[in-house]
Amino acid sequence: MRLHAAEKFSAVVTGLLFMIDGAIIMFGSRSVDLKSYAGMIAIGMAVVLGGQIYRRLRPNERIASALTATGLFVLFTLSASLFNYLLLPVGDRRIDTFFIEVDALVGYRWDEFVAFVAQFPVFSSLLRAIYLSSLPQIVMVIVFLGFSRRFADLHLFLLTGILAALATIFIWYVLPSSGPSAYQVIAGDVAARARLVVDSNYGAELNRLMIEGPAFISPRDTLGLIAFPSFHMVMACLSVWFMAGFRRLFPLVLAVNVLMLPAILLHGGHHLVDVAGGLAVFALALWGAKAMLGASRFASIAKSSVVLAHTD
Repeated sequence: MRLHAAEKFSAVVTGLLFMIDGAIIMFGSRSVDLKSYAGMIAIGMAVVLGGQIYRRLRPNERIASALTATGLFVLFTLSASLFNYLLLPVGDRRIDTFFIEVDALVGYRWDEFVAFVAQFPVFSSLLRAIYLSSLPQIVMVIVFLGFSRRFADLHLFLLTGILAALATIFIWYVLPSSGPSAYQVIAGDVAARARLVVDSNYGAELNRLMIEGPAFISPRDTLGLIAFPSFHMVMACLSVWFMAGFRRLFPLVLAVNVLMLPAILLHGGHHLVDVAGGLAVFALALWGAKAMLGASRFASIAKSSVVLAHTD
């Protein structure tokens, strides 16, 4: 395969994560839906292969970069999500009660916020759609950066996303949290009016997973385990930061991700500090990615990106 430095880094990290996943599964006797994971890995690999075809056999770097980055993103997400689940259970080490107390200092409680927004079901449904748009937005960013020949930005995007995800999982394992949905009960009629993504039943399942661990791990029914720092906030920052150069589309992206803030709190079942943590992780990951791209072994990316921009 012909991969640029940032793509190679993404592939190596993903490969290492899959190896670690495999070792934990083998020696930890975990029950995993290997067939489903294999199918999704095959899809990711097929997308990467498509990118390689457009890089080597039918030269079109715009399509090649977009497909390669998308495939690598899919594969990394699979490896990291599985790794996150394999870290379960974490026992009773969670620090949510502290975060709830911190929220109370500024007068915030998740259950009260849900009850308030549930009075406006149309607005809550809009926030639900925005909350669920995070992953499609990431794919949109990859496609726009690739097809607009902003290859250096695309490589920076890949590195930033990977570093942020790894940092998020590490922080969560050291300071595990599930969010207020695991501690505060929402009445069924209120949850129905708000059309919550994360409700009390979701929170109850998080409590079980944190204490008992998963009986069977499948990509079909995995939950978002991490409250602090919020990776939804990281993804919102990724979308806003890397779409800033697209003047016509950026106002819409910015508006959507401003509304992502209450959407994360409402439908993600998050503490206020989770959002701040996600912002901090993004900033640190962006700084780290830029530092890596400035290092000697990544320096060729800038030059190659300029050349590639004129090859198709």
